[in-house]
Amino acid sequence: MIDLLLHADQYLALWASNYGFIVYGILFLIIFAETGLVVTPFLPGDSLLFAAGALAGTGVLDVWLLLGLLAAAAILGDGVNYAIGRYVGPRIFNSDSREGFWARALNREHLTRAHDFFERYGGNAIVLGRFAPIIRTFVPFVAGAVSMTYSRFVLYNIFGGMLWVGICVGAGYAFGNVPVVKNNFSIVALGIVFVSLIPMAIELLREIRSRRRGTPN
Repeated sequence: MIDLLLHADQYLALWASNYGFIVYGILFLIIFAETGLVVTPFLPGDSLLFAAGALAGTGVLDVWLLLGLLAAAAILGDGVNYAIGRYVGPRIFNSDSREGFWARALNREHLTRAHDFFERYGGNAIVLGRFAPIIRTFVPFVAGAVSMTYSRFVLYNIFGGMLWVGICVGAGYAFGNVPVVKNNFSIVALGIVFVSLIPMAIELLREIRSRRRGTPN
């Protein structure tokens, strides 16, 4: 998976050469699984979207089809993840079989607090979480587990999914074939991961400052 993350451009070009139109289906499944299945957060997201945009920049893939298809995959993925969390979450929090640490960590009081947090800040978490590897896989699951209002989740899910795919694919389309980027994709991939963590870091710092000042964010 690390090799796929660092060399997504090479793999994607190979898939396009070997499988033709099927590559769209492969990309859809990877993005859907990375966002929709809580057990697959290790799959590449940002770097794969960037590489897909770069390949579209060469004319091998259709950029508009990519944008629509992968946005749909991201939105559906988060929707499925939310549904799984909504189904599994209450059973975890209501279980009477927990003891020790888990009995203290997973209780109704914490569930209520988490629900209140997602009602207040869930929109930011869902949109910004899209740009953070690993985190984006768990945010919709937790949103479902704490029963975030579904209409609010859908709104931010659609906006976040379109924004994430649009920025990553668009950046690849615009800059992916610049020689210095193309020849150093491994460094670029790591840079994408680093940059994608910045919004969450900023939001975390804002929350910490807000708590220290004793005022709402």
